[in-house]
Amino acid sequence: MKQLLLLAAAPLLLAAQASEPPATPGEIVAATADEDWRPIAADNLLVMTLGDGSEVFIELAASFAPIHVANIRRLAREGWYDGITINRVQDNYVVQWGDATQSKAVPIGIETEPPAEYDFAMGDTYLAAFTNVQDGNYEQYSGYLGGWPVGHSPREDGQRSGTLVHCYGMVGVGRGNDPDTGNGAELYTVIGHAPRHLDRNISLVGRIVEGIGALSSLPRGTGPLGFYEEESQRVPIASIALASALPEAEQPRFEVMRTNSDAFRAYVDARANRTGWFVRPARAVDVCNVNLPIRRVRGG
Repeated sequence: MKQLLLLAAAPLLLAAQASEPPATPGEIVAATADEDWRPIAADNLLVMTLGDGSEVFIELAASFAPIHVANIRRLAREGWYDGITINRVQDNYVVQWGDATQSKAVPIGIETEPPAEYDFAMGDTYLAAFTNVQDGNYEQYSGYLGGWPVGHSPREDGQRSGTLVHCYGMVGVGRGNDPDTGNGAELYTVIGHAPRHLDRNISLVGRIVEGIGALSSLPRGTGPLGFYEEESQRVPIASIALASALPEAEQPRFEVMRTNSDAFRAYVDARANRTGWFVRPARAVDVCNVNLPIRRVRGG
């Protein structure tokens, strides 16, 4: 039976007097200081523009999938993604995009058969920065590391192994049966209940920080696994570019709440112990239901 961990309420940002109602998640976010937020580097931010002009912003997980992210950056800089299409929209599962013709040559220098970046060594530095949220759901512990949803469990050699988690909006690399075949040219994002059975089976490379509604609201594919059956059904992608390639004045800017902060721990506790409208607080929160605060910076 899954057991969810209750986080002790951090004193920071909570009500000063016991008679006062506890702070809501929104109030905690509103009271944060600048040091409670981490900026997303422009070289780790993709700007996807659909054919109708809608924009989707994706943060790349360079620390967890460096080889795949290097491929994705190269593909974006070379303009390879421009003109590809969204080919699959499976209800309560994923939206997937790539070259439907499978004939578009990737640029020279792309790692065509990168290693499967499914997990990583969870060393002491990572453990010290990890904020646990949940026990016993697919992994021994699930929480946040560096602003990313991560689970970790012991390995047979006694060390610990971590993995990114398939929460809503996470972006992964499509692949065939060979675990080393996904090179970043085919990508997908989760638009439904977290399919955590995919963890440690596909390389996760990022997450959507804004604009997922432009993808989750698309018509569902009628073919097997939600693929579009007709070419006319495919949704065109005008371009996918790195924010760092845009003129500085036009670069979008986002910040993520630092997940090793007292503010984040108080926020998680408030999410687990909702009051007000709630008759019975859950006293726990799923790692994928934390709803990590991400904000657009003014001027970005």
